[in-house]
Amino acid sequence: MTSTVSAGAPRRRWRLRTFLLVLGPGLVTGFADNDAPGITTYSLAGAQFGYGLMWVLFVTAIALTITQEVGARLGLATGQGLGGVVRERFGIRWTAFLVLVMLVANFGTTLGEFAGIAAALALFGVPPQLSAVLSAAIVVAILAGGSFGRVQYLFVGIGALVSLAYAASAYLAHPNWAHAATSLVVPEVSLTSAYLLTLVGVVGTTITPWGQALIQSYMVDKGLGPRQIWPVRIDIALGSGLFTNLVAAFIVIACAATIFQSGGRINDAADAAQALGPFAGPSATLLFAAGLVAAALLGLGNVPLSSAYFACEAFGWESGVHFRWREAPVFYGLLTFFIGLSALITVIPGLPLLEIMFLSQVVNGLLLPIILIFVMRIAREPNLGALKSGPILYPLGWLVTGLISLMSIAFVISLLLPS
Repeated sequence: MTSTVSAGAPRRRWRLRTFLLVLGPGLVTGFADNDAPGITTYSLAGAQFGYGLMWVLFVTAIALTITQEVGARLGLATGQGLGGVVRERFGIRWTAFLVLVMLVANFGTTLGEFAGIAAALALFGVPPQLSAVLSAAIVVAILAGGSFGRVQYLFVGIGALVSLAYAASAYLAHPNWAHAATSLVVPEVSLTSAYLLTLVGVVGTTITPWGQALIQSYMVDKGLGPRQIWPVRIDIALGSGLFTNLVAAFIVIACAATIFQSGGRINDAADAAQALGPFAGPSATLLFAAGLVAAALLGLGNVPLSSAYFACEAFGWESGVHFRWREAPVFYGLLTFFIGLSALITVIPGLPLLEIMFLSQVVNGLLLPIILIFVMRIAREPNLGALKSGPILYPLGWLVTGLISLMSIAFVISLLLPS
């Protein structure tokens, strides 16, 4: 009896250690979905429609978990990021097209990250030029450090702080928790172009093209393989199925309970932070603004990273934050270029940053079906072995792809029809 217990304890410790070593990519990708454009989109959703879009968060939590697992399986089975797999399967022309799609979507989102940092730090008197330079330098320095573990756990820590900040903001807003909970499963739909625009934005900021590619690249960069599938599934369930949309729900709830109830209007997440003050106190404003800065830095570290991963994978260049700069000069050069160019554009006087930030999420929602179609075309190929999408995951993946495509078509039609 004693020997059985003593033998079981090391085995449990080994399993726990294995899980902790695998943990990270799903959490990082999930936390990074709640970036500055995302927080702005959720704030606008709560301020304009109250709890009316809470049901979308419940649905997208399930959909995001499905799509992220499909992508993770591709990475674990092939040892390649999405760009490399698409190049091998579909050829260089389709790969170049997909790179263009990804970079267009990511560029607007990266501008949104800088806009979010500038708007939040402006509340504390920091000029936007200074905030852009500092945030760009900090992120490049972190990513160029050459240690995947250090980068990953720093991102997880930032994501945890963002979660706590918005949970506290929602609590201080004293919302109608029963109404919020009911709205998760009872849709409150309004067939207006404004509602559809916000719906596409919420979906586009939750299930993103860059997030779909990033989860696969993270698996490869961390050196994970087929044997880690179960810890990876738990990691994705925590990041995509729980924390991503839980934080989003807190943001919607905080704005619904204060700005929507009072009939107020906001332009961005920084406005939302200020608007919370009269209803929930200065602590809520501080927490909301601090969460926006942290979330924008997290997004600024991940969205350009996804662009650099994807471009390098597509054309066969070395990529990964485990490399030093001299070992992967194209990867780090592209990463610095994406961040630096976005920072320069952000400080152009008169640039409509709010429109860029929100519309980038709509663009994500419209381009997402293209990315998912490529992913699902590959997801059940025989060379994936035991990690090919099975009889449940595969049809669910196509169902998500089809629903998102229909949503995008409905949105385009709503723009063409007279209001």
